[in-house]
Amino acid sequence: MVYDTETGEYQAVDNGMNLNSAQGAGIQTAQNIAATGAEAVIGANFGPKAVLVLQTASIRMYLCQSGTVAEAVEKFKAGELQELTAANVRSHW
Repeated sequence: MVYDTETGEYQAVDNGMNLNSAQGAGIQTAQNIAATGAEAVIGANFGPKAVLVLQTASIRMYLCQSGTVAEAVEKFKAGELQELTAANVRSHW
């Protein structure tokens, strides 16, 4: 989901092609995020390769490991999410 915190508008972005990838799913997902023009991303886990792509695109990363999208957005807006500056999980390879 891409959510605009200023307007409250949102849209679903298809990431289905990466769901069953044997490798590279994090990188491809990060590239998809960058292509949306997002300034920040909320996720449960960020691997080192995805982090590199997101950092290169100047996209901030926030950790939220449970709840709905709406709950994650509210926590983000309230400043309750931890910002990550490095991967929180190891690479698969």
